[in-house]
Amino acid sequence: MDETDFWEIVDGTREAAAGDPEEHADLLVERLAQLDPDAVLDFARHFESRYHRAYRWDLWGAASILLDGASDDAFDFFRCWLIGQGREIFEGALQDPDDLADLLDHFDPDSDGDGEELGYAADEAYEQLTGTVAPDLGIPAQPREPEGTAFDIDDPDVLEVRLPRLWERFGADSYTG
Repeated sequence: MDETDFWEIVDGTREAAAGDPEEHADLLVERLAQLDPDAVLDFARHFESRYHRAYRWDLWGAASILLDGASDDAFDFFRCWLIGQGREIFEGALQDPDDLADLLDHFDPDSDGDGEELGYAADEAYEQLTGTVAPDLGIPAQPREPEGTAFDIDDPDVLEVRLPRLWERFGADSYTG
């Protein structure tokens, strides 16, 4: 499976789920279960690689604005959700997290931002196909600290300066951290 195939599966299942993250995860498991086990592991490697790429302070700040604060777990689930939004939004957010102000049509912290189940989809599909737990993917572990310059992701004044457009659109009126 190449990168194009990976994103086609993500996009196709997201569109069919019509914005429901749980439905998206269920559809992703169903779609992956139609592949052979090696292809599912390839998908998992693509997903895990992007998940690690998104482990950055600036994206954690964006998650904090969008989610009204983001714990370690919330940021983990946000990164899965971000991958689930497709290549354009994911790559745009990596290029400049402040661009999420323009890339997202809307954001509802009660229904968006939590893609925890997406992170388990390949594992579930692999287990359905083989009856066994997926093997180690051979991908280096996530770094101990996010990439980039650390900053206080809970300080509204810092968030407003670091991510001004995102703050203006999604945080200025509602952020309580």
